Amino acid sequence: MQASSSTNALPTWLHQSFSLAEGTTVGRLFWRLAVALLLGCVVAGLYRGTHRDEPITPSFPRTLVLLSILIAMVTQVIGESIARAFSLAGALAIVRFRTVVRDTQDTAFVIFAVIVGMAAGADHLWVAVLGSGVVGIAILILRPRRRVTGWSEEECDLTLRFPLGANPETLLGPVFKEHVQNFEIRSVGTAQKGTSLEVTYRLRLRSGARPFDLIADLNKTEGVQSVDLSRAEET
Repeated sequence: MQASSSTNALPTWLHQSFSLAEGTTVGRLFWRLAVALLLGCVVAGLYRGTHRDEPITPSFPRTLVLLSILIAMVTQVIGESIARAFSLAGALAIVRFRTVVRDTQDTAFVIFAVIVGMAAGADHLWVAVLGSGVVGIAILILRPRRRVTGWSEEECDLTLRFPLGANPETLLGPVFKEHVQNFEIRSVGTAQKGTSLEVTYRLRLRSGARPFDLIADLNKTEGVQSVDLSRAEET
């Protein structure tokens, strides 16, 4: 009787604030959020597995886990209320990722985390579990095979700086003839407040040519101020 009277003594607004949707208990709510956490870890694990040989943003896998839990919470808040759905959609539309997503596949993982979070929050666990399994299989099938290639087997980007007024073609002719199979100019501009000329080439080394030898010969070339050679980014 004392417990009942103390419960009834709670203010109405406080009692309503802690009320749950019909058919939902605190234990069931905790279970859904725990499943969202587990599935978020699965998404983050798959992401790390597909980027094992690539540099990744350290916070991105953690973001995927937190996103799954947050979406599960949002799904619980919305329930079957259309008004809440539109209100939350407008509020969440304000949120933006400050970090530019470098790979379109990263966007797919963000959507993956959102979906498993929604599935856990809506208590559709079979969708989340089976969907995660199918996505994992798809990742294994579609993942490109790793192959070790030499510098001469793929294109490279070479960025050079010259004194303003220098003729790059004259300076680079002998070096390119020895080390470079073919090349094209990608960009031309000024650097160091207009005191230097910066030129970027897309090139392919000759068979057997070493990048170290190319850089060494370019550094010996009079008029070359700086050299930067890197593998060309995929477009």
